[in-house]
Amino acid sequence: MTDVWRAAERYPGGDPGAGIESWHAFSFGPHYDPGNLRFGALIACNEERLVPGAGFDEHPHSHTEIVTWVVEGELTHRDSTGHETVVRAGDVQRLSAAAGVRHVERNDADTPLTFVQTWLAPLEPGGEPSYEIVRGIADSTPYAIPEAGAMLHVRRLAAGERTAVPDGPFVYVHVVRGDVRLDGEELGPGDAARVTDAKELDAVAVTGAELLLWEMS
Repeated sequence: MTDVWRAAERYPGGDPGAGIESWHAFSFGPHYDPGNLRFGALIACNEERLVPGAGFDEHPHSHTEIVTWVVEGELTHRDSTGHETVVRAGDVQRLSAAAGVRHVERNDADTPLTFVQTWLAPLEPGGEPSYEIVRGIADSTPYAIPEAGAMLHVRRLAAGERTAVPDGPFVYVHVVRGDVRLDGEELGPGDAARVTDAKELDAVAVTGAELLLWEMS
């Protein structure tokens, strides 16, 4: 079964006065929706837009696998375990909050920043926090998060190109840019498809497109 959620259905958030615009795909903060708490391991998929100089001050997380994908611009990351990095388009960043970690996320560049951040629930709570960044991940290299029983596939497609959607109990397809056709539906930027018991599905690019596909057990 394929359940399509449009970009326009996302819950607005952030702090526009401080240059932060957020769009939440799942129940979040004041936008509590008991029917939209999670899908598979996914508990959040947020599109964040920060103007130059804007950012999220230090704040805590726990029992969450946080994966960040930069769409445009540069994201400055600092955390309480001592990591300080700049994340750029094409990089995959993962912060495993485990029993507890604090971090800062900022746009210290002079151009706008857009990124997609996904939160996944771990299979087991607790543990020690950890951090990883993969620079310039290739389309053919899936990124595994065994702590959440999940795998991220990045797909960059030319117009007319086709890619297989992973088979699995839960697959989440997020369109970063461009337009694609999936299971009879056309999806645009910010749209997502939640596929239950995915089997033998393809996504076809209507235009040049970039997709994030989460395969979950």
